[in-house]
Amino acid sequence: MQGTFSMPLSEYLLIVAGMGLVTYIPRWLPLALLSNRRLPNIVEAWLDLIPAAILSALLLPVLITGGEPTRLDFLRVELWAAIPTFLVAVLTRSMGVTVVLGMLVFWLLNKLL
Repeated sequence: MQGTFSMPLSEYLLIVAGMGLVTYIPRWLPLALLSNRRLPNIVEAWLDLIPAAILSALLLPVLITGGEPTRLDFLRVELWAAIPTFLVAVLTRSMGVTVVLGMLVFWLLNKLL
């Protein structure tokens, strides 16, 4: 068995402070540099699409793949529950209605299938 590795408290604090800086600076820098400027309309329109693109990139693989090993599966309950949930979200723009409907549809599909 190997011996234990000990690091002084000051090194731990320095590491934590460094991690905080490398997390904070990339968030603060664009805000500081661009807060007094007006971005072109096309850049603002492009930036507005980023949250939807990230959400799609996170959700789509979960909705259409499953099993071990991972394979395409278009009959997943999650996918079929997501379709009416997405439509209600677009039509109502209500987070509460969307969440409740999504949970209800998912529950119903699990009971039926």
